[in-house]
Amino acid sequence: MTRALPVATPWFSVAHVDAVTLLLTEPHVDPFLRANLWLVRGAERDLLVDTGNGIVPLRPFVSALQDDPGRPVVAVTTHVHCDHAGGLHEFDERLVHEAEMGQLSHLADAPPLLASSWPRALVEECAASGYPLPEVLLEARPSEEFDPSVFAPTPCRATRALHDGDVIDLGDRCFEVLALPGHSPGGIGLWDVETGTLFSGDTVYDDELLDSLPGGDRATYRHTLRRLRDLPVEVVHAGHEPSFGRARLIEICDDYLELTRG
Repeated sequence: MTRALPVATPWFSVAHVDAVTLLLTEPHVDPFLRANLWLVRGAERDLLVDTGNGIVPLRPFVSALQDDPGRPVVAVTTHVHCDHAGGLHEFDERLVHEAEMGQLSHLADAPPLLASSWPRALVEECAASGYPLPEVLLEARPSEEFDPSVFAPTPCRATRALHDGDVIDLGDRCFEVLALPGHSPGGIGLWDVETGTLFSGDTVYDDELLDSLPGGDRATYRHTLRRLRDLPVEVVHAGHEPSFGRARLIEICDDYLELTRG
């Protein structure tokens, strides 16, 4: 099955969202693990929100997109699932919520690109939630030599623990860290109150929300979504699926709260 996968280069795609925000994706990864990575250019440092699966080096691609390649990059992982933290080890500044720092050392525990390596109950739960997983979670591979059966993300350590209310200052723009547990224990969002922009990770995105992955908690998730619903959000840049505005955010939150009521 691996040999049947075509070779695809370049591995990453990029779209310019606005003058300072770029969206990076891995288009040849199965949609379940195809996370949105967000590069935000700042005056003194650039912000990278999530780092993908780590299948190919991300840092050189990010450097090529910086208007000043010498500007430091602050890499923030919204939560330590493999599709968001796989490339974190490549960056000098690695920020993760305190509750998930320990998980970074276990990224290589199981090959994430083979459904057969996932817990059976998790595969069944994904299918029941509308996410049936193929045996190989790739639609192509980066080289002839790449073997998804032995690939595993590179473990690393965070250089800074994040907490609710912390601020990430880019020099001309500040993002407040919002602790948003529910999808995972240490899920976070990054909130720019001046522009009404929220980078939400997997806490909220325009699809069915998952609360039953390891570490998920429905009651906590409900509290988190109530908090997000009350924010004066103008645009949500999520960990998966396209971005959306305040009206859709309220719909997604209300749908989940109604579905899980009682």
